[in-house]
Amino acid sequence: MTTALIIGGGIAGTVTAMALHKAGIDAVVHEAYPHVADAIDTGAFLVVAANGLEALRTIDAHGPVLDHSFAVGHVDFISNTGKRLGRKPMSGSEDGGPGARTIKRATLVRVLREEAVRRGVRIAYGKRLLAAHTSPDGTVVGSFADGGRAVADVLIGADGIHSLIRRTIDAGSPRPRYTGQQTVCGYARDVPAPPDPDTYTMVFGKQAFFGCTTAPDGEIWWFTNAPASELPQEELAAVTPGQWRERLTGLFTADQTAAAGIIGATGENIIATGAYDIVSTPTWSSDGMVIVGDAAHACAPNAAQGASLAIEDGVVLAKCLRDLRRPRTAFAAYEALRRERVEKVAQSSAGMARRTAPGPVKRALRDATLPRRLDRAGGTATTDWLTGYRIDWDEPVDGETAARKRR
Repeated sequence: MTTALIIGGGIAGTVTAMALHKAGIDAVVHEAYPHVADAIDTGAFLVVAANGLEALRTIDAHGPVLDHSFAVGHVDFISNTGKRLGRKPMSGSEDGGPGARTIKRATLVRVLREEAVRRGVRIAYGKRLLAAHTSPDGTVVGSFADGGRAVADVLIGADGIHSLIRRTIDAGSPRPRYTGQQTVCGYARDVPAPPDPDTYTMVFGKQAFFGCTTAPDGEIWWFTNAPASELPQEELAAVTPGQWRERLTGLFTADQTAAAGIIGATGENIIATGAYDIVSTPTWSSDGMVIVGDAAHACAPNAAQGASLAIEDGVVLAKCLRDLRRPRTAFAAYEALRRERVEKVAQSSAGMARRTAPGPVKRALRDATLPRRLDRAGGTATTDWLTGYRIDWDEPVDGETAARKRR
């Protein structure tokens, strides 16, 4: 097994390609968009947690991410009355590595792609997949909207939450579940009394949840999770920044927090998406195809782990293909090593989404225990099971042990 066809040039696909390159496997990334700027969420930002950064470090790809992101030390939880409910340190590395970093999604994808190309990985743009199948000789063939075809030993679906490869592997695979909330991101300047630069401020508003932090240049990066009916992405994109400011400001006007003022001071860069998750996908692989990242498991945004889990997936899958060579055996080991963890994170994130949903003041006061409960998630300290996860690139993958774990 020497060649891989990767569908999707986002975080999961690009990291998987770099990890396979390090493993001595030739991978070509096929990206549907002609350029990252055409993606629908270019204005959004995210957190790469310590576990995601350490997975990047495993393949020596963490440097560009550190260079284009910034660290945040603490999270402050605030009620709608302005009362501080608690403070929690942002999860950092227990073994001397970097802690969590904040970065725009488009920037993260760009620097990862640039690093992949620097290493010799080929990325083909404007390649929208129409179909894929396994040939009688065991190779996998992808057919694209531009009339092109690509053949490889394996096909890796890194094509996101609405994955065509997931449906190709299993036509009955679960559809993404709408969480009942819209996530909106924006950027503001010249706000009176801006949040501390080293802090994420999380506000449990009466009608919505709000979070923000201050970037090194003084710009405030903010997001809201607000209850709303499900809308197609095209309709969300058609809402003007002024309409978003008016609507979201209204959700926080009655609160005694800075949220309404920050939103009101925001310019034209506002982006909204519906929040979806897939807690469990029964079938991850078939013949020569396998899925990674959001195609296999998608978290609600509350745990801030989507990017980090996708990075982990790519590195672990590359190790399995490196050591076990036969696709079916490697895919089974990859699933055995990943399924329990990613489903636990997805379930935890869904729980956080429920706890941060708006409600009476007593809900916010009840959530004064939130920092402690987050640390005890799963009965274990967060840094132990969530951000403390590490991958040893040099440790061989034992297929028999992985098979037993899967059973």
